[in-house]
Amino acid sequence: MELSVLLFVAVLTGFILLLVKGRPKARGHLPPGPHPLPFLGNILQMDRRGLLRSFLKLREKYGDVFTVYLGRRPAVMLCGIEAIKEALVDQAEDFSGRGKVAMVEPVFQQYGVIFSNGNRWKTLRRFSLATMRDFGMGKRSVEERIQEEAQCLVEELRKSKGALLDPTFLLQCITANIICSIVFGKRFHYQDEEFLKLLDLFYQSFALVSSLSGQLFELFSDFLKFFPGTHRQVCKNLREISAFIARSVEEHRETLDPSAPRDLIDAYLLRMEKEKSNPHSEFSENNLIFNTLSLFFAGTETTSTTLRYGFLLMLKHPHVTERVHREIEQVVGAHRPPALDDRVKMPYTDAVIHEIQRFADLIPLGLPHIVTKDTHFRGYIIPKDTEVFPILNSALRDPRYFETPEAFNPDHFLDANGALKKNEAFIPFSLGKRICLGEGIARNELFLFFTTILQNFSLASPVAPEDMDLTPQESGLGKVAPTYQIRFLPR
Repeated sequence: MELSVLLFVAVLTGFILLLVKGRPKARGHLPPGPHPLPFLGNILQMDRRGLLRSFLKLREKYGDVFTVYLGRRPAVMLCGIEAIKEALVDQAEDFSGRGKVAMVEPVFQQYGVIFSNGNRWKTLRRFSLATMRDFGMGKRSVEERIQEEAQCLVEELRKSKGALLDPTFLLQCITANIICSIVFGKRFHYQDEEFLKLLDLFYQSFALVSSLSGQLFELFSDFLKFFPGTHRQVCKNLREISAFIARSVEEHRETLDPSAPRDLIDAYLLRMEKEKSNPHSEFSENNLIFNTLSLFFAGTETTSTTLRYGFLLMLKHPHVTERVHREIEQVVGAHRPPALDDRVKMPYTDAVIHEIQRFADLIPLGLPHIVTKDTHFRGYIIPKDTEVFPILNSALRDPRYFETPEAFNPDHFLDANGALKKNEAFIPFSLGKRICLGEGIARNELFLFFTTILQNFSLASPVAPEDMDLTPQESGLGKVAPTYQIRFLPR
């Protein structure tokens, strides 16, 4: 009996010590928020339907700026365009760090342009922007590459002869091929088995990061990383993609022509050679591989998912589709491909694409930032390295800026004269120094792919518009569009 009592006391004492050790230690003067439990943080305040719902509910009580404990670590939430802009634009340098995405951290390990910080991030961002600009203004501009890919897609869709098909993988192919043309200097055929395997790995990874288990992992990664789970599959997928990139780098190294770099990898290899005597150079093999992986991760699944939402919304709202068809016929006609110069003459189509992006709300939580130093913000002191989430959803669905925020309504971006109007709460690419690196390419892709497909095809579905479900398959850090089947009928 005495032994069992002693054992009970020992276990209880150990548990209490664990709780004390796990008690979050607040530093600075953080914004208000719900009281956290030791080790568990604000798990009791989390909505089982996901982090976004949880944060929006807490906003109602604590306002636009509040603190939530994700397990043991505090994170500051920024809601509404005013708070997000004040932090990411007005205090851009202070909020320019990249926070942790626990699912992918074991792979990236702060290499590459998206998940790095400090001088490494600044160096890689400057290089990536300059290189993408150079290869976008050479003999074959990004516009020409997108137009060429759009025509390849049109030919592939014609082969379907109006049969029902799931557009997921074809839309992945076209967006991935634009990145491939810039990074590798070539495109892949839609039946290329290795290419399709890579696209499937990206799709799986994006879906797993956005899943409920992915959100749970973000809360308790320090504990859950030791157990089996979806995080291990994500790491396995990304490492397989990294291995493919590493093989491509070796192929480029063998055929490198210093006088005529063909693509981003060539340009990077030349820079590596130039700086090989600099022990502090950021142009390393790891940064090359993970910079390339970063560009793929950011530029493939996001744009293709936006297009998937776009065509589903066109099926849901056939009157909108008909107006887009009419504008394409009036401005472009049927005998030449759409061009970027057409965009300014097509305000309704441009408004529709803006509204697709707003409604899709693809990265609702935004990617996490960290503050680079102890930062004064709205009367609070946010300690250095504290995570900050700009909740993009709170701007894109703000009723003060969008009359019907929960409905698909292109009029959100049209003035009384039918001209395109800007809206400061439209921030699908985020804001500030960490704004999406490929924003310009993505905007061009959305316009040219969307208009080229609707120039050549009418859309049809066996499901009535009123019965179409727009609910995403997953909605965590990112949203995964619902699957559907569609007929592309030649016009």
